[in-house]
Amino acid sequence: MDWARDLPGWPNADMSRRAAVAPHRWHVQEAGAGETLLLIHGAGGSTHSFRDLLPILAADRHVVALDMPGQGFTRAGTKSRCSLPLMTTDIAALVAAEGWQPRAIIGHSAGAAIALALAERLTPAPDVIGINAALGNFEGVAGWLFPALAKLLALNPFTASAFTLGGASPARVRRLIGSTGSELDETGLALYARLMGDRDHVDATLKMMAQWSIDPLIGRLPDLAARTLFITGDRDRAVPPSVSDRAAARLPDARVVHLPGLGHLAHEENPAAVAAEIEGFLAGRPAGLAAERGSA
Repeated sequence: MDWARDLPGWPNADMSRRAAVAPHRWHVQEAGAGETLLLIHGAGGSTHSFRDLLPILAADRHVVALDMPGQGFTRAGTKSRCSLPLMTTDIAALVAAEGWQPRAIIGHSAGAAIALALAERLTPAPDVIGINAALGNFEGVAGWLFPALAKLLALNPFTASAFTLGGASPARVRRLIGSTGSELDETGLALYARLMGDRDHVDATLKMMAQWSIDPLIGRLPDLAARTLFITGDRDRAVPPSVSDRAAARLPDARVVHLPGLGHLAHEENPAAVAAEIEGFLAGRPAGLAAERGSA
């Protein structure tokens, strides 16, 4: 995405700034004051995914969202550092350079895996909140993360150009989002269409998918001490809710809340319900009750 051309019409653009921390030139959105929450989007997404959730959380806290290397408005210094361990290392360097001390890291889909890996590296250890966390080997549709297909596509330097040729049609975007079990309004669909029509963004997403390996992190789950909440939409067809259930059973301190009627992009479909669960978890209230109060 082009900073001068595209940022003025991007959600929460007034919160945006750049941070040059090697090896990348990061796009960061920042708002609010108080304890810090760090938001990490999933593969193929950007800070726009938190466009409605971020302002809700920032009413009482300091909230930071970032674009992952090469995706959205972050300029990647190299696309050879798109694996889970290397992206975690680079985000940890950004956190240290900015002086952030996250109370919690909130990650969506693949971003939840990064959140867990990042929590291992930070002191004091933050809580982790995973929204439809991609912590399995991509059962179901796995909308953004088909690793075998991604590796094949990423080997072809013309793939991103071919994929974005002529832009992303509304019908194509609607089908893709619908395949994840989510329903977005026209504004949400248009934002994904803009991302899918950007060659650099698509290329970086394919590189991330090609370099992605979750098995080492899954093997470490019993040793991860972070207090963890998994929020999952019961309609998620990209990462089935059972993935969060299994991951929580292997973690020392984890719980799961299932939100009815929501899909893989639950935080975009109903940001108030997701925010209520996050706030409840941080306040020590039982999981699930916040959403019930919010819908009453």
